[in-house]
Amino acid sequence: MDDDGSRSLDLQEFIKGLADYGVVVSREEARQIFTLCDKDGSGSINFNEFLENLRPPMSSARISVIGQAFKKLDRTGDGVVTVEDLRGVYNCSQHPKYKSGEWTEEQVFLTFLSSFDSPNDKDGKVTQEEFMNYYSGVSASIDSDGYFVTMMQNAWKL
Repeated sequence: MDDDGSRSLDLQEFIKGLADYGVVVSREEARQIFTLCDKDGSGSINFNEFLENLRPPMSSARISVIGQAFKKLDRTGDGVVTVEDLRGVYNCSQHPKYKSGEWTEEQVFLTFLSSFDSPNDKDGKVTQEEFMNYYSGVSASIDSDGYFVTMMQNAWKL
């Protein structure tokens, strides 16, 4: 669908792409869908917005276990996970770059947080929405609720 290779879709590419794939909607319906998908209001749908909109909704069991993991990380309870929250929760002593002396504890923590941080706002702070969005992507590739819940419980020692 990305005809110009910009790694984003403008409205014209989106409408053409829908038609190319046999999705029959009016121009106005396509515009409405485009607007819903363009979460940041930039006038284009970037790759992450596109993927987020293709994901199936998560079950309440998955949402619950993701919430439990976030709560465990958010030691201050302020709804944002920071480097300070990770101290005492995440052990970086076995990280290869920490062991070699290449990185400090803070660098390990910031790298860990950046995997959950919004790609458009790498601020070293992870909100529950960002954490949920990350795991929504993981969830999309796992068919069984039971397997997903067990994976989360084991990964986060819940």
